[in-house]
Amino acid sequence: MDEISRLFGAIGRVRSDTLSSDATHSTGSKLALRHRISQLMTCVDDLDPKNELQERMVKTLDNAFIVCAKRANKPKKDSFRLHMVTWNVATVDPPDDVTSLLHLNSPKSADLYVIGLQEVYSGPMRFVSDMVFDDPWSHLFMSTLAPRKYVKVSSMRMQGLLLLFFSKLEHIPFIRDIQATYTRTGIFGYWGNKGGVSVRLSFYGHTLCFLNCHLTAHMKYATERVDEFEYIMDTQSFDCKNAPRVTDHRLLFWFGDLNFRIQDHGMHFVRSCINNQTYNLLWSNDQLNMMKKKEQLLQEFEEGPLDFQPTYKFDLNSDTYDSSSKKRKPAWTDRILWRIRPKAPPPEGQEENTNGADIKKVKQIEEDEEYPLKVRQDLYTSNMEYSISDHKPVIGIFTLELRKMYETPLVRLQAEGDWSADIDAMVLYSPLQPFPSSTWDWIGLYKMGFSSVSDYITYTWVKDDEAAFNEEVMQVFVSKEEIPVRGGECVLCYYSSTLQSIIGISEPFKVLESRVALEEGLLPERTNELERTAAC
Repeated sequence: MDEISRLFGAIGRVRSDTLSSDATHSTGSKLALRHRISQLMTCVDDLDPKNELQERMVKTLDNAFIVCAKRANKPKKDSFRLHMVTWNVATVDPPDDVTSLLHLNSPKSADLYVIGLQEVYSGPMRFVSDMVFDDPWSHLFMSTLAPRKYVKVSSMRMQGLLLLFFSKLEHIPFIRDIQATYTRTGIFGYWGNKGGVSVRLSFYGHTLCFLNCHLTAHMKYATERVDEFEYIMDTQSFDCKNAPRVTDHRLLFWFGDLNFRIQDHGMHFVRSCINNQTYNLLWSNDQLNMMKKKEQLLQEFEEGPLDFQPTYKFDLNSDTYDSSSKKRKPAWTDRILWRIRPKAPPPEGQEENTNGADIKKVKQIEEDEEYPLKVRQDLYTSNMEYSISDHKPVIGIFTLELRKMYETPLVRLQAEGDWSADIDAMVLYSPLQPFPSSTWDWIGLYKMGFSSVSDYITYTWVKDDEAAFNEEVMQVFVSKEEIPVRGGECVLCYYSSTLQSIIGISEPFKVLESRVALEEGLLPERTNELERTAAC
């Protein structure tokens, strides 16, 4: 009996050590635990079945099995890295390189990029051309990220405000219900030099919203900035049953040139704190921090510590704060905040008296418990390397920890047989789950490394060109005239017009060079998009 007590005590101690040790110690503790269990089995063979100790041991082991089973069946959580940038670019053209801005040389790659710009040049001629072609800033980010297999999922432009959302290719089929909108607040609400642009979506079932704002300027307008923000939040709406308003989303990011200043402190004190890196002495007089104490809505938002230099206002092409006659006081105008939807209060009244609002609360409570979502900020800083603007860009890197609500794409796609410009090609596709299909759905052929949904080589309508194959698998054809003569590595994507997103991607496949063109030595005068891209 003493031997068994000793073994159980050792097991308990090993368990305690394991919980408090590091990874290396944990591995050793597990080996020790297995050894103790082996010794325990030897003692069990010598036990009297009628002895009270056996019954106690059985109960103890049953409890241990229950604990292990719970751990084994615990829903898996996945972590995703989100890289955010906000930058007032002061109407200048983009730099040649944004590698350090996007941390492209970091050993940890981002899953998602969200980039919010303010004061993108929007002169009459440029703005018209940007409506037809990608603006220079969007083009720079797309051309930089596309070779690394990031796709621009959505964007929204309102004059000088620009919001871009990029995702790794592997996540694209699980980003759905994409919508974007904007709100003007400049010049009586009719001019878009100030306001907010937003993109909302569902990421593995979790509703996310990103709101990029440029609020009114100047020290004395702190209250007006809060009023503008509340107006934007109240007026923006989406055609989405689960999250029609900005605040309905599980996770909301509010960022941009929010224009809050450092109040009361004089210029000499502010610059002294900056030079000595005692930024914390300025936090209590930051207007946004001050307004958070008064405004309930702002109190729902979190922000990391401002442990970096104020990002405004600099002389152009330098790291020197404003040396003009105005000598504006430095300020943290450029910010990134986030809000996790507060837990819903329990519904009031009896079950038979529940109304629509109560049912929504119950669903929200169940969703929060079954599919938890956590946010951790890993980095919050400015990037002093870029000096083309009077603002420095601000970077926020986050880890989103969540349990996926779904892991299967809505549609499976496959390129059937060999593909080349010599014969018509066939695409096989099959719905894996019910979804709202439409006659406006289409399947696009893309070159690997494509930059956005519209960056296809060719496409075919799902319904118009559909030929019945059987009850589960359907086929559509792509004309040989639309297939690139020179071939290349490609993928097929199914685009849902209802969900406004790609809901299925094929495995990469090789489009072969045209044998006919090679044998006859012909090079077509009019090459398609893939060939033009390859030639660049």
